[in-house]
This record gives sequence, structure tokens and C-alpha cells, in this order.
Amino acid sequence: MHVRCFTVGMFQVNTWLLTCPTTGHSAVVDTGETDELARALRRLGADVRAILLTHTHLDHAGALPLLQEAFPGATTVMPAADRPLFETLPTQGRMFGMPHLDRPCGRIDREIADGDEVQVGELRLRFLSTPGHTPGQGCYYDNQHIFVGDTLFAGSIGRTDFPLSSPTLAVQSLRRLLQLPGHLIVHSGHGPDTTLDAELRTNPFLGYLRRERGIAGPAGMRWAPGT
Repeated sequence: MHVRCFTVGMFQVNTWLLTCPTTGHSAVVDTGETDELARALRRLGADVRAILLTHTHLDHAGALPLLQEAFPGATTVMPAADRPLFETLPTQGRMFGMPHLDRPCGRIDREIADGDEVQVGELRLRFLSTPGHTPGQGCYYDNQHIFVGDTLFAGSIGRTDFPLSSPTLAVQSLRRLLQLPGHLIVHSGHGPDTTLDAELRTNPFLGYLRRERGIAGPAGMRWAPGT
């Protein structure tokens, strides 16, 4: 898999272009909220066949209609459990005190759930549901890369104080996520890449997992019940 990052919009969200080296077919992970990604991909001549949403906050899904206009044949995939949040996109800007960022919803072609797979060219990605930041937040991964949206960052985690967020679910989701192989390269929605192993050993929000597993490392902080 060829992976390229485009950091776009006022929130500096990481969007990702995943390309099958055999067929040249590509998938986009998340959209940003401006036309920056669509313009960049058109300049590249990318053959975008799928748009994969990790979750549907406006900085990750707000530019969906623009991507769909640029690549009308692309199939848009969304975590099924994020449907209620997705439908608030026309008012999400106002929800967060930025009414100028209200966005149309765009089109969803497929809703996926935990364990489902997406294929683009010869690339095959599995979906891991990791709710907490949003009801449907999830990750797409193969045997080398994982695209986690706002589930996990280098040295941090996604916020759980937004409408429809759940700290309790986030605790459980991070426990599941960190059961995947530690070598996986973590491509987050914001900030630099990391690995699951590096975060398990050092992330201050994952002290509860280190205690559960008897792993040496910082004690970490209590940020939710059970941590």
C-alpha cells in the first residue's frame, strides 16, 4: 500500500490517500472541511474509488460533497453507528460555535460495522469499531497500517467531552485497539504517526492498560471511570 498524507483545513486534519500499487486504485480516508483535498487529488490525477470516513465530525466529513463532486464514481463508506452525528453536519458548525462551518451531509453508499472489510483494487482493509469520541468512530487497518481517525494520537487520545461522546466507551475501545499487533503504524486524524506499541508503552492516557497488562511505564492519568 502506498500511503500519502494531506493535512488540510483550519483544524489541520490529516486525510489519507491509500493507493494499490498493482491497480493504481485509491481510497481516501476522511475529507477535511474545505476543498483543499479535492483540489490536491485532482492535481495528482488520483483514481479515487472509495471515500472512507472514520467518523463524521465536520473536520473529517465536512468536505464529503466536494470529494463526491470531484470523484462521482467513488463509493462512500461510513460507520453505521455514526449516522445520528452525520445527519447533524448541516448544524455542526453552530453546535461548536462556528456557524460558518455548517456543511451539507453528502451521500453515503455503504454503512459498515465492526469486522467488516473494504476492498479497493487489491487492498483489503478491515474495520474496527472504536466508539467513544463519537458513537461510530472506527479504524481501518491491514497488516501494516491502521487509520484511527480521532481514536488515538501520538501521546494523547480523542476528546470525549463532545455531544454524543462517551468516556466509558472510549476506555473499552482503546482496550480493544491496543490488542492489535504493536507494530501497526498508527495514522491519526491529527498530529504525527506513531505505533500501537509506542503508545502502549508511553501514552499518558493508557496507564490503565499498562497496569492491566503488567507493562512498565508511566502511571498515566485518570481521565474516565476505570482508568
